[in-house]
Amino acid sequence: MAEIKIIENDIKSFQTPMETEMQKVIKHFESELLKIRTGRAHTSLVEDIPVIGYTGTTMPVKAVAVVSAPEARLIVIQPWDASMIEAIEKAISNSDVGLTPVNDGKLIRLALPEMSTSRRDELVKILQKKTNEGKERIRDVRKDFNKALRDHKKDKKISENFFSRLEDTLQKVTDKFTAQLDQLMQKKEKEIRSV
Repeated sequence: MAEIKIIENDIKSFQTPMETEMQKVIKHFESELLKIRTGRAHTSLVEDIPVIGYTGTTMPVKAVAVVSAPEARLIVIQPWDASMIEAIEKAISNSDVGLTPVNDGKLIRLALPEMSTSRRDELVKILQKKTNEGKERIRDVRKDFNKALRDHKKDKKISENFFSRLEDTLQKVTDKFTAQLDQLMQKKEKEIRSV
């Protein structure tokens, strides 16, 4: 993180960089949520799986094929070059997604099985862990900005009154982003638990 500069009587000089850092945490959390498989098919389950191409280079599935989810529990992968189909099939089989690829020579189909209650509970635990990690990152951002705030006060770069206003802003922004994480988690949990 870059050095935090606080300008006297300019709350935005403090709030904007803090919101930018916390927004990065939210974006990361959203990408992590996509990796938690619910009962619905989503291309993000497989599109980043590394495939070894004919030149020996490693590329994600999405770079060598069209990945789609035409039905609620089906992912279809159509390679741009038919000679890549075995490499894609092997990469998916060796990955940890837990799906069995069905290769018909032109397409690879991945059928998602119905999820058991115990698997749903397991996914909710993973979700809670990722939520707590997100909250921890938000607290880290808060700590960095709080330290900068205290340093500016100690060095007499900002007034006591402005320090208090920024402390309030710090807490409000932290609460806002923590609530956002909770909302995303609740939405995902509902998705996991719905049959």
